[in-house]
Amino acid sequence: MSKKILKGKVIKDKNNKTIVVLVKRRFSHPFFDKVITSSKKYHAHDEKNKFKIGDNVEIIESKPFSKSKKWEVINK
Repeated sequence: MSKKILKGKVIKDKNNKTIVVLVKRRFSHPFFDKVITSSKKYHAHDEKNKFKIGDNVEIIESKPFSKSKKWEVINK
């Protein structure tokens, strides 16, 4: 099974080796046929602390680094 890759924007970079990425997803509602935007925050591992607030990044599923951090940054 392949790992999921998500694209999002960095919204927090205060923690050491961790960034928070906001991923927005658009889909059509099954009954009302309106386009809905949903968003979710993911904690991702950033080994060298090189990503800053506002950067667009891609994250990939990985082994758990901590209780809430199960994603890793692959590129900008």
